[in-house]
Amino acid sequence: MKMGNFLLRQLCTVLSLVIGASIAGAGLAQSYPNKPIRIVVPYAPGGGTDQLARIVGLKLEAAFGQTVIVDNRAGGGGIIGTELAAKASPDGYTLVVVSASEAINPSLNLKIPWDPVKDFAPITQATANPYILVVHVSVPVKTVKELIAFAKSKKGGITYAVSGIGSAGHLGMELLKTLAGFDAVSVPYKGAGPAIIDLIAGQTDAYIVGPLVAMPHVRTGKLRALATTSLERVAVLPDIPTVAEAGFPGYEVSGWYGFSAPAGTPREVVAKLYKEISRSLTLPDVRDRMMANGQEPVGSTPEKFAAYIKAEMIKWEKVIKQSGAKAE
Repeated sequence: MKMGNFLLRQLCTVLSLVIGASIAGAGLAQSYPNKPIRIVVPYAPGGGTDQLARIVGLKLEAAFGQTVIVDNRAGGGGIIGTELAAKASPDGYTLVVVSASEAINPSLNLKIPWDPVKDFAPITQATANPYILVVHVSVPVKTVKELIAFAKSKKGGITYAVSGIGSAGHLGMELLKTLAGFDAVSVPYKGAGPAIIDLIAGQTDAYIVGPLVAMPHVRTGKLRALATTSLERVAVLPDIPTVAEAGFPGYEVSGWYGFSAPAGTPREVVAKLYKEISRSLTLPDVRDRMMANGQEPVGSTPEKFAAYIKAEMIKWEKVIKQSGAKAE
């Protein structure tokens, strides 16, 4: 009987702790937020991450009745700001805009002072940013299949522009090379501007780049769009097929942005942030602004976003190993 009473007391203690934690969590979620929220942007003002933070920040201010401060901490290719957020108090008052580089950088032998999985609590994937495979108009192809055939027939293969070693466009072409079995030589540039100028001049054959950079030149006839790199056709570019449609099901290369909090942030707070951020992404004015910037709103759950980050890390690790890409 004594042993039975002891076990009963232990069970009651555990249950009281669980119930107490649940009540505390619920109370925290109800009172949150009661002070300003900071969104760390690991890049300079004016870029895609900054615009997203400011658009969503205004909606959070309206929903929560609290000030939302966008804190630009540029430097180190995003490392400085992201490290700052990783080390912040996990109370829901510091968020960070994360991007596709979070899934790529760990495999590029970069010395990153945080773990993309262990040090963050994903909130939601906010956007998917598809790319377009374009070629110079002198390249005698109109489809992905024709480009592959052309590359295989050309000694040494084709050349393609790269706006950064390890960038999504670089790895996207390397992934296609692996799947289709053709040769292509990368030509690195310091940014999309110089890369697109040389492509227009015919110095390179192809380029995987964002639609905002490519489409003005496609519309003027200086470049030819072969495919988008999204799983499904881009809503604002319905006439351009996907690489997947060309016989490579599952092929997807997407830049993306999302919101995360420091690891250890209470689940109830993460859930509340997810609810409001994902809701903001459905608002017509937000959707219109994002799609005008070549971004498609997503708003996935924290669980789906966490799984997506892990899947992206696995995919790009394989491509990086096969390509031999190293950090610049």
